[in-house]
Amino acid sequence: MWKKQGSLYSLVLLLSLLVMPVHAAVGEVDLAHSLTGYIAIVIFVVAYALVMAEEKIHLRKSKPVLVAAGVIWVLIGWQYVQAGFPAASEAAFRHTLLEFSELMLFLLVAMTYINALEERRLFDALRSWMIRKGFSYRQLFWLTGALSFVISPVADNLTTALLMCAVVMKVAEGDKKFINLCCINIVVAANAGGAFSPFGDITTLMVWQAGLLHFAEFFALFVPSLVNFLVPAILMSLFVENRKPSAVQEDVELKRGALRILVLFLLTIATAVACHAVLHLPPVLGMMTGLGYLQFFGYFLRVSLPGSLARKKALAERVGDEERIRALGQVVPFDVFSRVARAEWDTLLFFYGVVMCVGGLGFIGYLAMLSDVLYTQWDASWANVMLGLVSAVVDNIPVMFAVLTMQPEMSHGQWLLITLTAGVGGSLLSIGSAAGVALMGQARGYYTFAGHLKWAPAIFLGYVASILAHLWLNSASFSVFTAS
Repeated sequence: MWKKQGSLYSLVLLLSLLVMPVHAAVGEVDLAHSLTGYIAIVIFVVAYALVMAEEKIHLRKSKPVLVAAGVIWVLIGWQYVQAGFPAASEAAFRHTLLEFSELMLFLLVAMTYINALEERRLFDALRSWMIRKGFSYRQLFWLTGALSFVISPVADNLTTALLMCAVVMKVAEGDKKFINLCCINIVVAANAGGAFSPFGDITTLMVWQAGLLHFAEFFALFVPSLVNFLVPAILMSLFVENRKPSAVQEDVELKRGALRILVLFLLTIATAVACHAVLHLPPVLGMMTGLGYLQFFGYFLRVSLPGSLARKKALAERVGDEERIRALGQVVPFDVFSRVARAEWDTLLFFYGVVMCVGGLGFIGYLAMLSDVLYTQWDASWANVMLGLVSAVVDNIPVMFAVLTMQPEMSHGQWLLITLTAGVGGSLLSIGSAAGVALMGQARGYYTFAGHLKWAPAIFLGYVASILAHLWLNSASFSVFTAS
C-alpha cells in the first residue's frame, strides 16, 4: 500500500510542475491553461497509476497508456479542428509517431536476435557452465553481478537480469536471504551496465538515435557506471556467507547455428553503428539490414537441416545412443518469424503509449513549462540528478522522452549526466526498472519490494558516487555544447 501511495504521490509531484503558470504554450492554440489540457494531465496520471499497479491488478501495462494516448490526441485534434488548424496537430502527431517507429523497429530487431539466441540455447549453456563449476555463494554473487554488468550493454538489462536470476534460483534454491541479495545486485549491475551503451537500455538508445551523443561518447560513462555497481555490491557482499551450495549438474547442448547467430548479432550492431557514424543515416537502417542477415541464415538452417540430421542420426546409431536418436526426431526447423512473434510486444506497445502521451502533453505546451522550471530556474546538474531519482518511481522512458522533447540547451557532459541518472536511478527501488519488476515476478517471495528497499541506502551511495565520478572524470565535456 505504501509503495502505491508513494508512487502516485511522486508522479503527481512531478506533473504538478507541468501546470505551474510559467508562460503560455507556443502554438496556434493555447491548451496549456484550458480544461482540455487539465483533462489530458488527469488521463495520463490515471493511466500511469494503473501501470504502477500492474503487479497487484494483473492488467498489462500497455493497455492503459494505449487508451490514454488515443484520448489525449483526440482531445488535441478536436480542439485544433474547432480552431481551424487541423494540419498543425496532424503534423505533430506524425512527427511523434516517426520518432517512435524508428525506436520500435530498432528494439524489435534486437529482441528478435535475443530470442533467437535463447531458442538456440546459448543462455542455457552459460547457465549450465556456471552451475557445473560449483562456485561458492560469494563467488556466485560476484560472478552473476559482473556478468550482468558485462552482458547488458550488448543485450539489454531485462534479458540479462532474467538470465542471471535463473542461475541464482537454481543454485541456491530455498535460500531466501541469498537470493534476495543476489537479485538486488543483478538489478543494479544490469541497469549500470546498460547505462554506458546505446544498446543497453531504451533511454540510451533514445539519446543516441536523437543524435545528441555519438556512439563512442557513451563509453565515457563506463567508470561512473562501474562505480554505481561496485559501491553497493561491496557493501552487500559483506553479508554473503562464504559457503558452497549443493552441486547441481545440468548438461546443455547448443543448437546448430547458435554461435553464428551471435556473430550475426554483433555484425548487425556494427552495421547500425556504421550507418549512423559514417553515413549519417538512422541506426534503424543497419538493424533492419541485420534482420535480413538473420533471415538469410534462417533459410540456410532450414534447407540444410535434413542433411545435418541425417549425419547426426547415423553417428548416434553407430554408438547405439537411443536417447540421442529420439531427440533428433523432435528437432524442428529454425523460424525467424516465430522469434519476432516472441518479442516483448507488451513492452513495445507500452513504449508507444508512453511516447504518444508525452508527445501530446509536449505539444500542448506542458513540457516547455517543465523545461523552464528545471533547466532555467534550476541548475541543469541538479535537474538531471533529480530526474534520475524520479525515474526510480516513474519509468525512465517517459522521463527521458520528456527531456528529449524539451531539448534544453545542455553540454555533452549534461546529456551524459541525464543518460547516467535516468539509467541507474531506477535501481533505487525494485519497481524503478523493467529488470526489477521482472525479477519480482520470477523470484516471487524471495526478491521483494521491502527486501530491495532495505538496501536502498547502499544503492543511493552508489548513485551519488557514480555522479561524482562522472563530474570528476568527464569535467571537460561540460564545456562542449550540443547543437539544438
